[in-house]
Parts: sequence; C-alpha cells; structure tokens
Amino acid sequence: MALDLHLAGFLESFAGSGAKPLPQSTPEEARGLMLHLARAVRAPEAVVDLHRVEDLTVPGAAGSLRARLYRPSAERHLATVVYLHGGGFVIGDLDTHDNICRELARGANAVVVSVDYRLAPEHRYPAAADDAIAATRWVIANAGELGGSDVVAVAGDSAGGNLAAVVTQQLHADGVSLAAQLLIYPAVAGDRSGFPSFKENGEGYLLDLETIAWFERHYVADGTNPQDARLAPIHAKDLAGLPPAVIVTAEYDPLRDEGEAYGRLLHASGVKVDTIRCDGMLHGFFDMGAISPGAQTWIDKGIASFRKLLDGAQHH
Repeated sequence: MALDLHLAGFLESFAGSGAKPLPQSTPEEARGLMLHLARAVRAPEAVVDLHRVEDLTVPGAAGSLRARLYRPSAERHLATVVYLHGGGFVIGDLDTHDNICRELARGANAVVVSVDYRLAPEHRYPAAADDAIAATRWVIANAGELGGSDVVAVAGDSAGGNLAAVVTQQLHADGVSLAAQLLIYPAVAGDRSGFPSFKENGEGYLLDLETIAWFERHYVADGTNPQDARLAPIHAKDLAGLPPAVIVTAEYDPLRDEGEAYGRLLHASGVKVDTIRCDGMLHGFFDMGAISPGAQTWIDKGIASFRKLLDGAQHH
C-alpha cells in the first residue's frame, strides 16, 4: 500500500526543515537531532501516563549504566522487560525512547527497564552487546524486586532489536532462558546486499543507505568479522530452543527483509514467531503514534502480540 499519509507529511516537513543530514553530522550533532525529532513527534498530551517512572543504575560490562524503570500499575506480580533503544549504536538514549517504553509498559502490562548502553564511536562493537547482556543478567537476578515475577523478556527497536536478538542468543547459549523477545524493525544482518528492501527503500524513507553506512563506520572497527553472530544475529549457527518472538517490520524500511528473514529462520528452527509486516509504515514509526493513527494501530497490534507471550509465560 502507499506510504501512510501522516508519515508522508512528516517526511515532507522534515525534508523542508533544513536539518543537517545525519551522515554529514558529528555523533554529537546526530544525537541532538534524534532527541529533537523524538520531542517533535510527541505532543505533551500524547505522553503515556504510568503509575511510576524512576531513574536507576544497572551494572554494564564495564561499569554502571543509566537506566529507567517504568511501572504500569501498583500490581506486584508482573513480567519484566529489558528495553534496548535504537539509533544505530551511535545515537538514542533513555529520553529519545521514553514514550516507546511507556507504551510498552502500559500495553504489555509489564515493568520495563530501559538501558542506556554505551554508544559508538566512543565505545565500539562489542561494547553495546556486552552491556546489554550484563544488564539483562542483572534484571533476571533482580526480577523479584522489579516486576515481581520470574518472567523476564527483552525488546528493542532497530539497533536495539539487534541487541535484543543477541542477548537472547547469548543467554540461551549460557543456559539462561528468557520468556519472549520483541524485535521492532531489527538490524540483524551484516551484509544486506541480498535483501530487495535494502535497495527498494534505500532512499527517501528517513533511514537511508548512507545513514546506515555512517552508523556502521562508527560502530564496527575494521577487521571485525561481519558474520559474527554478536554483530549480525542472523548468522547464529543454531536458533533452536530460543524463546518465542514477535518481529515487527515496516513496509517502507530498508531493514524490512532481514527482519522477516530472521523470523523465517527462527520458525524453521522450531521457535514460535509472529512476524507482523506493518503496511504503509517506515522505519521509526513505533514512536509516531501521536502523529499517525495508522502507526498507533500497528504499535498496539505489535505490543498486544508480545503481551500474549508474556501472559502465557506468567500463567505457565
């Protein structure tokens, strides 16, 4: 279907805003732009109200990390979800993804712990992955005080979807099982040349090929194996036994096909997967419900599917 009219309008106004293209920016400038964009699409009345939101610190792989806890209600027996934000491993933080985490806490009826993992180029691969794994281990160990139940899941968008997939694989390899994984337009491949969406949607839909290359240059040092599963989880040797997944992709997203290909690989390995292709959507739509009713419908659908997995694990 055609690109959602509200999102098309947003693209138009963004193109006319005179904002410096991301690939021509420094990481600091790009971080500022992402925060500005996140605030621009979020009217104050669109901010999801929750029972409690509080900042905390969690252990990372090389020291403590900022984190934010979202509690949807006073209920004491909820699942806990570790949230890993997007932004190409270079930009994004607790504030850019604040409302996504609020939506997720409310819609999934779960306590969400958003983790501010270390960013590149100051901290290159595998720093983000190592932090995500360490923080998730801490959440599992403290789930009784956080959500109150022993059900722990991971979620993330884009680069955070990559990290959520990596965390799921690495913990499983260590004999630690998570309850579920929510991968929102995840970046799971190293080499994308074989995926049609990479070319079809490579220009004009917010995330373009030049920007992806800019992120990769900052995150991945020369000489890194592009097929390392901690970098490109689609290359994992064995996916059997992983927790059930919800994979959300967007029709007009260069990353669409790799997310769906990962879903097929999981399914072929016997993992329960619900892959939801969101027609008319583009990369980043999960934070655009306030400007697009269509986006909000898909956001609700993705979170509802994830909630089913959490509820199933709670009553198991």
